Amino acid sequence: MTAIPQGRIRRRVALVGAVCALAVTGTGLTGCSEEDPNAGTNGVGRLPAAKIQSETRAAAGAADAVRLSGTVVAGGRSYQLDMRLKADGGTGSLTAQGATFELLRIGDELFLKADAAFWDQEDGKAESGEDGDAAAAADKLGGKYVKVPQGDPAYQRFSGFTDKDVLLEGLLTLHGKLATDGHHEQAGVRTIRITGDKGSGGTLDVSLQGKPYPLRLVRGGNAGTLSFSDWGEDFALKQPPKDETVDYGQQLPTT
Repeated sequence: MTAIPQGRIRRRVALVGAVCALAVTGTGLTGCSEEDPNAGTNGVGRLPAAKIQSETRAAAGAADAVRLSGTVVAGGRSYQLDMRLKADGGTGSLTAQGATFELLRIGDELFLKADAAFWDQEDGKAESGEDGDAAAAADKLGGKYVKVPQGDPAYQRFSGFTDKDVLLEGLLTLHGKLATDGHHEQAGVRTIRITGDKGSGGTLDVSLQGKPYPLRLVRGGNAGTLSFSDWGEDFALKQPPKDETVDYGQQLPTT
């Protein structure tokens, strides 16, 4: 057997390495072994984009709980939210038009907690309370859990932010032609990204580890960015203490 000179072997190894490098950079050359980006994952990265969207919506809908945080633009208004949601309610904070307040929903009961300035912000006045004194009414409500009447416009406006199914149904839909946009990572978790109309209809990162939960959503039309976490992690929803609760009646003060 004729021995091959070591120098020739090294040159051949170098040549193979160069060819593989070209293949990785997208020159179209094949035949080199590459690591499968879906190896060891839940496999959704191998699916078409429409199927990935279907799988992640199903996983989200079946989860008992979720935390979502970020910004949503709706109805011409921008909302900064940090909410924990489950089937029978939700709790967290919401910032809108420079005012931050807390929301708590347990079943059909919705409570709003804010400082006195929140209740006294319309032209510096709040709708009068029982004693007709606007400042006193604001002070009475400030720092308390105010029960929101179901017939009040605020109930319809804010209860959706505490409803897991309603909120996710409205958010987890990309618009336009769906496509995959490579493998990424969110908070240390490997993801597959799908897009609507090359991103103009939104982008969604879906977990490749465990269940295919959505992890990050960039809404189309600059309508906000949201992160999803704590999937399936239960949390307590407790009625606020009676001495910290105010039942304002049929309609809240105008805010």
